[in-house]
Amino acid sequence: MHDDRKLVEARLERVLRERIRPAVHPLSIPLSVEIWSTTGEPVPVAEGLTADTRPIAPGTAWGAPWGTSWFDVSGTVPEEWVGLTVEAVLDLGFTPRTPGFQCEGLVHLPDGTPVKGLHPRNDYVRVGAPVAGGERVHWRIEAASNPDIDGVDRPPFQPTHLGDKETAGDQPQYVLGDMRLAVFDETVWNLVMDLEVLGELMAELPLEGARRWEILRAVARALDAVDLQDVGGTAQAARDELAGVLATPAGPAAHRISAVGHAHIDSAWLWPLRETVRKVARTASNMTALLEQEPDFVFTMSQAQQFAWLKERRPEVYAKVKKAVADGRFVPTGGMWVESDTNMPGSEAMARQFVHGKRFFLEEFGIESDEVWLPDTFGFAAGLPQIIKAAGSNRLLTQKISWSRTNSFPHHTFTWEGIDGTRIFTHFPPVDSYNCEMTGSQLAHAARNFKEKGAATRSLAPTGFGDGGGGTTREMVAKAARMRSLDGAPKVVWETPQEFFTQAEAEYPDPPVWVGELYLELHRATLTSQAQTKRGNRRSESLLTEAELWAATAAVRTGFSYPHEDLDRIWKTVLLHQFHDILPGSSIAWVHREARETYARLADELEQIIGAAQRALAGEGSVELVFNSAPHERGSAPALGAAAHGQGGAVTPVPRAEGGYVLENDRLRVEIDARGLVVSAYDHEAGREAVAPGQAANLLQLHPDFPNQWDAWDVDAFYRNVGRDLTDVSALVVEGGAVRIERAFGHSTVTQWLTVPAGAKRLDIATEVDWHETEKFLKLAFALDVKADRYASETQFGHTYRPTHQNTSWEWAKFEACNHRFVHVDEPGFGVAVVNDATYGHDVTRAVRTGADGGTTTTVRASLLRAPRYPDPETDQGVHRFHHALVPGATIGDAVREGYRANLPERRVTGSAQRVAPLVSVDNDAVVVSAVKLADDRSGDLVVRLYEANGGRAHTTLRVDGVAADRAVLTDLLERPLLDEERPAERDGALVLSLRPFQLLTLRLPRT
Repeated sequence: MHDDRKLVEARLERVLRERIRPAVHPLSIPLSVEIWSTTGEPVPVAEGLTADTRPIAPGTAWGAPWGTSWFDVSGTVPEEWVGLTVEAVLDLGFTPRTPGFQCEGLVHLPDGTPVKGLHPRNDYVRVGAPVAGGERVHWRIEAASNPDIDGVDRPPFQPTHLGDKETAGDQPQYVLGDMRLAVFDETVWNLVMDLEVLGELMAELPLEGARRWEILRAVARALDAVDLQDVGGTAQAARDELAGVLATPAGPAAHRISAVGHAHIDSAWLWPLRETVRKVARTASNMTALLEQEPDFVFTMSQAQQFAWLKERRPEVYAKVKKAVADGRFVPTGGMWVESDTNMPGSEAMARQFVHGKRFFLEEFGIESDEVWLPDTFGFAAGLPQIIKAAGSNRLLTQKISWSRTNSFPHHTFTWEGIDGTRIFTHFPPVDSYNCEMTGSQLAHAARNFKEKGAATRSLAPTGFGDGGGGTTREMVAKAARMRSLDGAPKVVWETPQEFFTQAEAEYPDPPVWVGELYLELHRATLTSQAQTKRGNRRSESLLTEAELWAATAAVRTGFSYPHEDLDRIWKTVLLHQFHDILPGSSIAWVHREARETYARLADELEQIIGAAQRALAGEGSVELVFNSAPHERGSAPALGAAAHGQGGAVTPVPRAEGGYVLENDRLRVEIDARGLVVSAYDHEAGREAVAPGQAANLLQLHPDFPNQWDAWDVDAFYRNVGRDLTDVSALVVEGGAVRIERAFGHSTVTQWLTVPAGAKRLDIATEVDWHETEKFLKLAFALDVKADRYASETQFGHTYRPTHQNTSWEWAKFEACNHRFVHVDEPGFGVAVVNDATYGHDVTRAVRTGADGGTTTTVRASLLRAPRYPDPETDQGVHRFHHALVPGATIGDAVREGYRANLPERRVTGSAQRVAPLVSVDNDAVVVSAVKLADDRSGDLVVRLYEANGGRAHTTLRVDGVAADRAVLTDLLERPLLDEERPAERDGALVLSLRPFQLLTLRLPRT
């Protein structure tokens, strides 16, 4: 029997490959093909339809990197094919790669009507079923010759200059394949589907089980029934031999899989943003066509940005999408502008992902999604659950956590609890793929892998090729139909995400709870790669905060015209660039080059908005006003307001006896040694040293950085095995009120300016690196005399704690993690904060010191720069600027305040006013105002968002000038009243608020 099994399996594989699959198209004739190409940007469809073409034959090379070619394809259906099903098989030159990573095409009728996309496993266009004979066919195919960045003929992760049109060259990328009209034998095609399903299922069943042998015998009989010289004539007889085993239903205990048609499309990755627009159009065309053919099929698409691209750039495709959405078959889901990274976006940016995404779906389709759809995001910040709930959603789907390399996550269906106690029903598809192909191995894996067996019975499978691969195929739909109820396989049914989640929640009302961040034990280097993209993001977030604040203040006070349209557009652009392969730095050079240009343009626009609003508030005159956008007062400048006198400058450095310099005010004494290292940071108020004895802060450290794979994505723990301290000094001088330090290493240089502001307990460190290293990792270390068992890391609307020890593999795996503006370490009675203005990656370790002291050193290291060579071989080369601050004696509240100050620096404007009173103020520093803006609906109402930042209970009085406090209402993030919430209490024209730890509140106040 054992030999019989192997023989049948080998026979099945060969007969399918060499005889049955080729017989799906038994007759064919060549089509006439002509071509017109451009190496510039894609031309409008109308131009491509009318361009002059020239003949091209199969086997001809075409397509310079990132070029576009329009193929004119025509032919006539032979008269003798009358009554048969006919389709065109159009091979643009597809290689054996997964769809989405090579040439792609969109077929149009001569009038421009989109028909469907072309991809390696979806290369057909139906002509007629049946045909009358003699039909004239004519299409124009817009084909993109996107280069294969990975490459099928070289090892993965190899540096290539194909990732930017400016360096890609002009060598043709593809060779045209056959373009033919062909008869489609549906019976043979169905036999292929039968045999593939049964063969894949058979391979997954227990060897000793009767069901496996039952299928084996049926497959053997079917193969016997096939005449290899007349497959079409004997296909039905072969199918008859399989009918019995295909009709045996699944048992009542079979795992249930909700198949959701899906096409994960990275909004940029190994292609630029402009190419994603076309990938979306091809995929949407494919899916609307498939929906018309398959009545049970349901397709879902996330990312409002991608719908917006269709609406703006391909309205003819969008019209088909809108109709399918109205029919309930094409389902918008996710409720976010893009499938963003969720670790690095700031509080307001993360909120606006949902504001703009959900509002688009509501306005365009009248649909509000309860589900957040993030299958490919690289881990999830602990502050996300309350943002999801505040946006009106309550469910989350992701798959990426299955990629963790150290620990297997213990649940597939569970409740996720965030930092404020908000809980979200969450599902990780056990199929472990967001590109399920409905293969027997995938579905068997999902059933075996499902960790909630015995308590729950169902999981979800996102089904379809992604990244431009065209989504779900007819073959996947056919396989799902055969496994609707098939003994030995999970039960498969097409369902929407909402239908799945509703049933999953109903059958599993008390799932286990996971508290805190969903940390991905992989792709940790995405917190550092492409530093200029990350700086552009952080700066854009800060500028948007300022622009909204001052424009709203000026609108209320002076009648300033609030720039709704500009801010809406800019927010959407920033949100787009938070996509999970742009902000993380894992895209090709072209993407990041354009991102740098975009951030610079947005900064100019936002500076103009800020400047105009502040000038309106300041008036005409010669008084210097200091504007403070931070939510805490700064010297004489009030929080969110302005005053005529700002803070003083920096203290003057004085020589240190042992070499180096001392910076000292009445609160802090900093000693910088002859190596330019901070060897002391003495807190006068606490009478306490912050720097560990015999060690240093402001220590640059350089490590080799060559991960095992995924160069831009990964940093592996072994990078820490080797490293060197950069202590050689080229220059150590006083420059104004700063100590300037210059160093050279490798092919790079670094200059730092160290200052202590007058009256502040803070050491400011400005760092400029001219970076020209390869496969290196640069860190900035602070060795602190603090025994900290855990540390606080800022995240959206609060902070999360992580251990400093490595007691378990879960703690060890977090050797590189994300923070926003601060990291805070403390022991009872004393803490230290390290603040930044543009970095995210960091690590915190601790070690017991030897010698008489026997104390503990906690070392905080900020990750500054990397130099991976894939997918961008020039990653981070050039000049970078960073700002960090060391804050000894800091509480969490101090860390929050200094973090905002570092990211929202004061501005000086000349005018006539002596003071600009804050439009909004609170009387408790634990309550942070994160947004002041006018309502998005252009009603003129004021919207204020605030949160408790210290992790405790807080009471505050909120005063707002020029609005009706007694009519204030609590709203969700979309500024809609929360009907089940009471109005905030009002006293003496102000609002009295009580907040739970990390609670987020949005208030809407009508203008008087």
